Amino acid sequence: MKKILLIEDNQAIRENTAEILELANYQVFTAENGKTGIETALKVIPDLIICDIMMPVLDGYGVLHLMHKNSSLQNIPFIFLSAKSERLDIRKGMEMGADDYIPKPFDETELLNAVESRLKKADLLKQEWKGGIDELNKLIQLTDGKNALQSLIEDRTVNRYRRKQIIYQEGNRPSRLYYVQKGKVKTYKTNEDGKDLVIGLYNEGDYLGYVALLEGTSYNETAESIEETELVIVPREDFEKLINTSHDVMRKFITLLAHNVAEKEEKLLGLAYNSLRKKVAEALLTLHKKYHAPIDISRENLATIAGTATESLIRTLSDFKTEGLVNIKGGTITILNEKKLSTMVN
Repeated sequence: MKKILLIEDNQAIRENTAEILELANYQVFTAENGKTGIETALKVIPDLIICDIMMPVLDGYGVLHLMHKNSSLQNIPFIFLSAKSERLDIRKGMEMGADDYIPKPFDETELLNAVESRLKKADLLKQEWKGGIDELNKLIQLTDGKNALQSLIEDRTVNRYRRKQIIYQEGNRPSRLYYVQKGKVKTYKTNEDGKDLVIGLYNEGDYLGYVALLEGTSYNETAESIEETELVIVPREDFEKLINTSHDVMRKFITLLAHNVAEKEEKLLGLAYNSLRKKVAEALLTLHKKYHAPIDISRENLATIAGTATESLIRTLSDFKTEGLVNIKGGTITILNEKKLSTMVN
């Protein structure tokens, strides 16, 4: 049962609105002012908050401001409910980050439709985005309710890349978003000695190049095809339209960025402190989880993913084969003991 917090200082409106929501099978919590509302929200962590604007102690704008400062509340859908129906009041509320605005008086259908819509969108945003056409379609539908995905990708240029062909170079300015229609791509950084370190792997259904687009900076890595690859090219303007249409969509991409940062930090820790055997084991597991298939990749590429020399990688793979951890046939590596690889100690 979804939990809704109703913050309203007028007792009659508060009780009537709560009754409507309870009849619609929602669990309702109420508060008579903004201060009590924030305290209640922190205790119950509701799925949605409906809040009046003009209230004693702390008004609705103050409630929304405090929610944005609290990590446990900042992503909760927020609907303003107020008799202040002037355009400037509505605009102020939406600019502060409210998801919807229902002016009083309202009928129960209007209220329930708004609640259902916001809860449905919140559920979509809570799902882990794994990339791909279907996932992007969900995000686009949050902005305008249409299948805008077709307009985003149809009749687009599809670039084809040979194995080991550069897609974009570190230091270049981004002008497009890439969607992997076929093949595999790696991103890497090169040090002053010319040694490469793979920092990202992309498969069919993934998007790449969006970090530089979001940050408004140059690419901080180089992208290269691992095998023959087809990429759908989405112009920068269309991508920016997508993320600027809804703060929900922007918030989702920010979450993706944070996830990417966390992954890179974990990788750097591993490169700094892990033994050779553990580095190779984690590289194999990363590829296995990413591509869900036997690992068919050059030893040179695998070495750059593991962050070690090719000769050291080949020697370690031979040891793993002798120990029955992997099978190697015709250059293809099949993991035989995933548990032992994942629990390998330094």
